[in-house]
Amino acid sequence: MFDDGTPIYRQIADQIKAEIMNGSLEPGGKVMSTNQYAAFYQINPATAQKAFRELVDEGILYKQRGVGMYVADDARDRLAADFRERFFERVLAPLVREARQAGIPLTDIIDYLRAQEGALQ
Repeated sequence: MFDDGTPIYRQIADQIKAEIMNGSLEPGGKVMSTNQYAAFYQINPATAQKAFRELVDEGILYKQRGVGMYVADDARDRLAADFRERFFERVLAPLVREARQAGIPLTDIIDYLRAQEGALQ
């Protein structure tokens, strides 16, 4: 599972986010404890704790003292909004800049995207 150059805690956080987005973890659903997570994936509990702490700080998970960690009710909406923002910054902003430099009207790009939307369905 943990094989690229990304820190393991970041990979754990990203995996939990992906599970929320694909519905494997539902709002209000209980998440494995940090110790369970560490034992299952054979990692240091502090590494798992760092990932969970980050997700709590982002409002994706919440902790019920003495009971466990749970997925926040609005976690999927938060993640979708974050993805959308990063998508616009990473993909669309450079596209718009390059189109302007090439003299391509934004209406042409919009028309092209609408045509692709129909082709993808």
